[in-house]
Amino acid sequence: MYFSREQIVAVGRCFSGAERLTERYFNLGRDAFSTNRYDVKTRFFLADHEVDDRAFAHLVRYEYRRPGWEDPTGDNDFFKICLQDGRILHAVERSASFVKLEPLMCYIAIHELIHVIRFSRGEADFDASLEEKVVEEEKVHEITRTILKPHADRDMNLVIDCFRSDYHVGDIFTGEEASGN
Repeated sequence: MYFSREQIVAVGRCFSGAERLTERYFNLGRDAFSTNRYDVKTRFFLADHEVDDRAFAHLVRYEYRRPGWEDPTGDNDFFKICLQDGRILHAVERSASFVKLEPLMCYIAIHELIHVIRFSRGEADFDASLEEKVVEEEKVHEITRTILKPHADRDMNLVIDCFRSDYHVGDIFTGEEASGN
């Protein structure tokens, strides 16, 4: 299952808004994401190793190298946010009475951008142990809720509630653990 053209436009809107909110929260300044190398890809454009049916999205880290150029900071990381269209659409479809695509997508976008920032700044270790990743994941969910809460309408509040630490939206619909990242 893949996003439609209209849904891809909605994804773009969500990431644009998510950039502004996370830049403001982290005091990064306008257009700060131009220095945080990342890209967003939907399921259609993902390689096999970038597909993960247990999450709505996840981050893959690559090393960025341009021939003849070295980043003076030594930071050559490039992150790809891999959206799992089918998992996202399935959750929306199964919960159409209360979870809408755009609020869910905005939550996912902010969540993943927080990861990009924290990994880029060295505030979190991309290669951490499973135990450390679980702690980091809850920290990112907490920051995501903090960023969204002042701007939340009824639909967003439902999504925020679904990502409380005691359960996640994926648990409601599949009976499985959903990392959300």
